[in-house]
Amino acid sequence: MGESGLRERKKQRMYQAVSDIAIRLFLEKGFDAVSVAEVAAVAEISKPTLFRYFPSKEDLVLHRFADHEDEPARVAARGPSPLAALRQNFLDGLERCDPVTGLNDAPGVLAFHRLLYGTPSLAARLHGYLERSEAALGEALGGDLDARVAAGQIIAVQRILALDNWRRIAEGESAEQVRGDAVEAAERAFAQLAAGLPRFA
Repeated sequence: MGESGLRERKKQRMYQAVSDIAIRLFLEKGFDAVSVAEVAAVAEISKPTLFRYFPSKEDLVLHRFADHEDEPARVAARGPSPLAALRQNFLDGLERCDPVTGLNDAPGVLAFHRLLYGTPSLAARLHGYLERSEAALGEALGGDLDARVAAGQIIAVQRILALDNWRRIAEGESAEQVRGDAVEAAERAFAQLAAGLPRFA
């Protein structure tokens, strides 16, 4: 591995370590009760260095979503059709309890989702990630108006399915109790998308 590859790996480790520290502090004390200076102090880096990695306090939490931003676009390109690939990817996510599908009852994941959806500034920033994900998928589907409309519907469906799963688990059901309904709901939702978006099915 070259020097630039090593540098990149070191940078990624730094992102992960600082983000993990910040999330732990936010979960312990609440997002608004922890300052960026406090995160920097615990991470043993200067505040300017922290802001070089994370332009805003919200980015400390949402860093882990950044890698997933173009995932729907990448998945859609796999075929046999964009919708078939996205449907299979979502069902595979349910199978392995991927937190992105909402079907995960690990205490740490639940606490993270409560932090995310319970903090208005984080929820608002997450919306920006979803918009960029939608734009990338729209481009992957062809970039015209029909493709952008289809991308908006697909991202919305995945978000609604995941939120529904998360809400049920947050109210006390286990992932295993929710799984059957989650799979059925995903199959139904993707069938509706296929019926309404034949060009992408």
